[in-house]
Formats: sequence, structure tokens, C-alpha cells
Amino acid sequence: MPIEHPSQDEQDRRLAAVRESMAVAGFDGLVVADPANIFYLSGYNAWSFYTPQVLFVPASGEPLLFMREMDALGAHRTAYRFASPALGYPEHLVHKPDVHPMEWVATQLREHGFADGTPKIVGVEGDAHFFAVRSYWALKSGIPEWDLRDSRELVNRVRLVKSDFEIGQMRKAGKIASAAMVAAIGAMEPGRPMNQVAAEVMAAQAEGVGDIDGDYPAIVPMFLQGEGADTPHLTWTSTPVGENEAIAIELAGAYHRYHTPLARTVCTGEPSSELRRLADVTVEGLDAALAQMKVGNRPSDVTEAWDAVLRRNNLEKKSRLGYSIGIGFPPDWGERTVSIRADDTTVLEENMTFHVIAGMWMEGFGFEASESVRVAPTGPEIFTSSPRELIVKPHSGRPQ
Repeated sequence: MPIEHPSQDEQDRRLAAVRESMAVAGFDGLVVADPANIFYLSGYNAWSFYTPQVLFVPASGEPLLFMREMDALGAHRTAYRFASPALGYPEHLVHKPDVHPMEWVATQLREHGFADGTPKIVGVEGDAHFFAVRSYWALKSGIPEWDLRDSRELVNRVRLVKSDFEIGQMRKAGKIASAAMVAAIGAMEPGRPMNQVAAEVMAAQAEGVGDIDGDYPAIVPMFLQGEGADTPHLTWTSTPVGENEAIAIELAGAYHRYHTPLARTVCTGEPSSELRRLADVTVEGLDAALAQMKVGNRPSDVTEAWDAVLRRNNLEKKSRLGYSIGIGFPPDWGERTVSIRADDTTVLEENMTFHVIAGMWMEGFGFEASESVRVAPTGPEIFTSSPRELIVKPHSGRPQ
């Protein structure tokens, strides 16, 4: 499908909301480096983030988009604003030990009048994956009169409440995730190498569903296989699918950079009694947690509903139960803001979106099930469609 952009009104609202948060923080400017945040404000989308690129948002005036020259020349192919022109640093600055592209960016900011010798407080995305220490040092030395302060995920937090346009994007991503999970379950045949299973899943993610085209996900499909099911965030090897083996699958559908993750666990044959018990308790707890994902509640309420089920069954989960989602670029599809855990008291608002992941990693086995949801007044909207249970797959290849 053609690239879909938010309306001009929504584009303006996004920038205004960021500037409002900047004013509250006392920032005269903001250096945006997270590719997801650059995409949110400008629409720019390319695999160019491995070299320095930033969007500078002043308190007033037109933001400036900086990137490598070869990328800047085509920035207008995806960016719907701030790309005319995008400012490109010369090639001789790329990957050099003695000079850095952010030195050039600092010079350009001065030439454009944003650094004029007067003290300013400027936010930087100190926890962004692609804002390196050298980028900070180069900017600090290039504009010494700026007081650089951590923005504390300012743009990420503006992104927390989604527009109707964004919810529509995530619903489409949910259809892709559902189809990719069907492909994953169908490919789980004893004796088949896991890399071949991964290939089918990634093909389904790219192909999409009907006229909903698939995008590349921020994280590759993850498979927790056999005894390795007790360890999260594993990917795959060429190890064959085993007989009577449980494999947890975590994947995402991505549509024009919006993500809806989904986790399920498949057993190729008869599961053990301890796995069945763990699955039953985990799904019961997930159901209880999802029932609390509604406007006015807090992540702590959701966590307590989940923990109550675990306590009754003498189980415990120390890691968080979920996190906010939306736009995603490698290496993460999370927004790095609100977490579903006992100490997070953020009030849930309509159109916040979360990945609620009930992962129980025991010793030598484990079980995962998750849902990507939209917070609504009376309960969550589930973006995906897949059996919320331990999926037992007989050797005939037909899920039961």
C-alpha cells in the first residue's frame, strides 16, 4: 500500500505537544536521536540510524533534520516534513577516530542561529540507543554555552496516548502478527530445523495480510526451545524441533513502523503435567491482568491482579508484566516509558497501548503468552487473534 501519513492537523499536534513538554522541562531546544521519535515528528524512515542522525527541535521556529549526506539527499522520499532540506554532513566524517559528524552538526546549529553564544538549556535523548557518547561529547564541545540535560524520554512520553490514526496502524499490525503466529505454529514439525521455522515466520511478517503490507520488525522472531524455554530473548539455531517439545514463540507484526507483539507456546505432542499446570496458571493470571487494563486504573492494579493468581499457586514473577508499545525501530519495539509493574502508578488513559507479556521461565522449561492491547474505558481491545492457551500440536501437524 502507499505510505500513509497522519493528517496535517495531527502532525501539528504532535510538534505542539512536544514543545509543550519542552516548556514544562525548561528546554530551549531538544536534540531528538531515537529513530522512532524522528519518525513520529517527521515521517523519516530509513535504515540510516547506524550513523549519527538527529532532529533539532527549537522552542520556536522550524526544526532541522541532520543526517549523512547520502541519506539527506533522499530524506524527502519518506519524511513528510523537515526534509526540505535535510542537512547532510560530508562523507569524510563517517566512522573516523579523530572527527565526528556531530561537530559538523554543532557548526550548522550555530550558523542557523540556534547557538549564538548565549546560555541555553537543551535536552538530549541520553538513553536513546543511537545517541552515542561521542555524539554528546562533540555537541558539548561544539556548543559549550549549551547546558545539555537528559530529556528523560520526553518525546516517548508524548507518544504514549495514540491518535485514532495510530490505533488504525496498530490494528493492521495486529493482523500481520496473527498471521505470522499461524505460520509459526504450522511450521513446528518435529525434525524441522528451527532456522527454517524462522524463515517462514519472517516471510509471513514481510508478506503481510491481503492489502496490509508487512514491514520489518524491530526485533527478530524469538524461539525459546526445549530446556532453553527457561531463558527469555533467545533467537534460533539449526536445532531441529523435538518430539514432545515445548517452544515459546515471541514475534511482532509491523505495519509502517507500528508494532503489535504476540507470544504463544507450542508443544509438539503431549505436554508434561508441570507444563500444563504452569500454562493454566499463567493464562489465568494473564486474563486477570487484562481485565484491569482499562481507563483510570494503574499498572500497579494490573500487576496486583496478576500477582494474586500467582500467589494462590505458589508462583512468582520478578520481571515486569508488560510495557508501552507503538512505533518501533531496531533494537526494540517498546517505547521505554510505562511498565506494567507494582511500582508504576501512571494513570492509564484511553488509547495507550501495551504489550502485556506473561512469561514464566522456570528451570528447564517455561511458558509464554501475551497480548498487545489498547486501553479502553471498559477493558482492553486486543489487537491480535490467537488461542490464549498452551497450543498442543499433534504429529499430524494440525493444532488442537
